[in-house]
Amino acid sequence: MSIAFTFPGQGSQAVGMGKALADEFAEARTVFEEVDDALGQKLSDIMWNGPEDQLTLTANAQPALMAVSLATMRVLEAKGLDLKSSVSYVAGHSLGEYSALAAAGSFDVATAAKLLRVRGEAMQAAVPVGQGAMAALLGLDFEAAMEIAKEAAGDDVCQAANDNAPGQVVVSGHVAAVERAIELAKAKGARRALLLPVSAPFHCSLMGPAADTMAAALAEADIKDPRVPLVANVLARPITAAAEVRQRLVEQVTGTVRWRESVIWLSEQDVDTLVEVGTGKVLSGMVKRIAPGVKGQAVNTAEDIDALIATLNA
Repeated sequence: MSIAFTFPGQGSQAVGMGKALADEFAEARTVFEEVDDALGQKLSDIMWNGPEDQLTLTANAQPALMAVSLATMRVLEAKGLDLKSSVSYVAGHSLGEYSALAAAGSFDVATAAKLLRVRGEAMQAAVPVGQGAMAALLGLDFEAAMEIAKEAAGDDVCQAANDNAPGQVVVSGHVAAVERAIELAKAKGARRALLLPVSAPFHCSLMGPAADTMAAALAEADIKDPRVPLVANVLARPITAAAEVRQRLVEQVTGTVRWRESVIWLSEQDVDTLVEVGTGKVLSGMVKRIAPGVKGQAVNTAEDIDALIATLNA
């Protein structure tokens, strides 16, 4: 059995996430306290009690999702998980890359929380509200979606932001260009093409100012080599050095999240199980569409944690 741990991105958040773990495990409570202290804010209260519109704000959702993933990791470790001996690779979808790196010891929870708060605020501030958009193009392959984005761009920006799974590509850019991409996709046989309820056009060149902000923040952060190789979003290949972690996290702000390729690469390394650590089941749900021979397994609850530990100890 060869395992990779994966960590979810924005969109997986839900009011109440992490509350059951915090109620049951001191190790989980400690993580939420560390994040609250690092941010000088009771983020845990928003996570557990809402309101939902506050939780979905990019600057809150990003550290909140990381907090649940790391709380889950701490409970797994308290129950005997040794990441280095049990897991071959880690990977995270967009902000999940920070969760993956924190899990692999590249930086501590407080550093991850502060970096994600800066990242969320910088991404939101990079483009005035109402000027950017993202759309999901369903039923087209990545190459077709890239061509549509290029054709739709004109004098604006429209780029492939997320290559999530076969037939599931997200484009990002100026509102008018993204709307043109939707119409082109429908004309070219997309099963569906629709605007996404996001507050900014992530993972495209319009995020340049946010990338500059992250370059400065990451340059000052204490980052160590990950204990387990990270399959980086922008490469769909593993990285192992702190200097490259900094570089790829900056590139990731404007670059395509190459998730489909990352999962395929992991399957080619004989990884047979992808464990999604944190909240939701988005990544584990996509696994069977990307690599049918790989098992996707979500670890959200105390029962999930016990089941994974039992499997690892079998």
